[in-house]
Amino acid sequence: MIRKSGNLFSEKIMLQQHCRAATDSIRSDGGLPAELERQRIDRWLWHARLVRTRGAAAALAGSGFVRVNGARIDAPGRMVRTGDVITVALGRGVRVLKVTGFIERRGPAGTGATLYEDLE
Repeated sequence: MIRKSGNLFSEKIMLQQHCRAATDSIRSDGGLPAELERQRIDRWLWHARLVRTRGAAAALAGSGFVRVNGARIDAPGRMVRTGDVITVALGRGVRVLKVTGFIERRGPAGTGATLYEDLE
């Protein structure tokens, strides 16, 4: 909660707390933030632009048409990591993809294509 006290000491404490919260997500070894090491399968499918909407990605993952490392999943909350092999039944075909990265926000199609390697 921000208070208008005019006290320089309280402003300094609030700034320290804000900076601490911003650096908590960064790993101590200098690697990626924890949220970019793994991601929910429905978010990844949506960010990679394999489906048009996040709801469609969740429905696809929940219906059993997605496999992660050969195991069928039935929940959109399944986490995937870099190097996982994802098999997706889309339309009349099957796509086999290797996860190469994650992004925080959905971008253009070119950015989505950098998130996977096509193994077909």
